[in-house]
This record gives sequence, structure tokens and C-alpha cells, in this order.
Amino acid sequence: MNLILLGPPGAGKGTQAKRLEERHGLVQLATGDMVRAAIASGSELGRRVKAIYDAGELVSDDIIIAMIAARIDQPEAKGGFILDGFPRTVPQAEALDRMLAERGRKLDYAILMEVDEAELIERIAGRFSCRQCGAVYHERTHPPKADGKCDQCGDSEFVHRPDDRAEVVATRFAAYRNQTAPILPYYRVRGILRTVDGMADIDDVTRQIEAIIDSGGRER
Repeated sequence: MNLILLGPPGAGKGTQAKRLEERHGLVQLATGDMVRAAIASGSELGRRVKAIYDAGELVSDDIIIAMIAARIDQPEAKGGFILDGFPRTVPQAEALDRMLAERGRKLDYAILMEVDEAELIERIAGRFSCRQCGAVYHERTHPPKADGKCDQCGDSEFVHRPDDRAEVVATRFAAYRNQTAPILPYYRVRGILRTVDGMADIDDVTRQIEAIIDSGGRER
């Protein structure tokens, strides 16, 4: 099973991808994590990517496709993967299809998480993660069960991502509206686009996605 989770920044794609990873043994391919790993490496590529990413712009298609290709060629990805944060444009979607076809693979579903933009801004503003394991939380909708302590690893250090700054978020929203939204017809024509209510409770969103996987669902 190979999936793409689509939606604006902060729609909850990362949270749902982690659940799918745990339940179905799929490998989560979060391009944001790939980019941050490159930045943390301190390499020349990492420095180039950091300047682009901090500005809220899009990393080049060639870089991202190469990162994804290398990842899905690993043995642990043979059973399937979930793409989170890519593709963002029609050319990227086409490049992804070509790369997968070269490997005898294809996408099963592109799942769109629909959300209200105003609510989305609030979600992003309140988002933070565990410095140790990367588990994602939200001050209002998904705080740690024990105040100040990560549910996953027990660490007490939390961080806010620099790309969640208001001005960067505004740029990313504009990029989504102008570049990513047009890929929806691309997947609709292929018959693999499905839609879930991303404003629902986290568990309900999970149930909606599971229904798509189990029965094929029906696009709204």
C-alpha cells in the first residue's frame, strides 16, 4: 500500500502518517523530516536547503525526488510507504509517478485532509514537538497526557519549529493555494483521490482514513 497524504501545512498529515505506519507497517516518508536531516548534517546541500526552507519556499524537485527514491529503495520500505508533504506541484506529481514506475510501483490513494484555513492557523501557532523523539503536540487539541512530559519517551524538553513562524506560515499557505491545490484534479482524474474531514477529532480522522484503506471509500 502506497499512499500520499495531502493538505495545507498543519492539517495533521504527520500525525496520521505515524498512525498508519504503526498500524500497517508502512514507512513514513515525511519530506520535512528529510529536509531537516539534511540541514542538521551541516553539508553544503544542507546549507542550501536551510536557506530555502527558512524562507518558506519549495526545495527543488530533483533534491526531493532523489531523497524519496533512496528511501523507498531501502528494504524496510518494500511493504509500502506514506508520503507526507510531497508532491506539492503537478510537475512533482508527474516526476514521482515516473520514478515509481521505474521501480515497478504505483500510488494506491492520494488522501486529501480538508481543513478550515483560520482554524489551521490556530493549529500551527500552538504546535510543538518533543526535542528527544520528535512526537508532535498541540497546546489546545493534543497536549501531552502528563504536563511537561512527552507521552512517547518521557522527555521534558519541547521545541517550536522555526518554520512555524507566522510569516513563514503565510508564505507556505500561499504556496499551497497557488501550487499544491492544482494537483487535486491530477489525482482525481487518475481515480485515486479521496477526501477526509481534517477538522474532525484526530481519532475520527484516523477512522476515515482506515475506511478508505479497508473499502476503497468514495470521493466526496
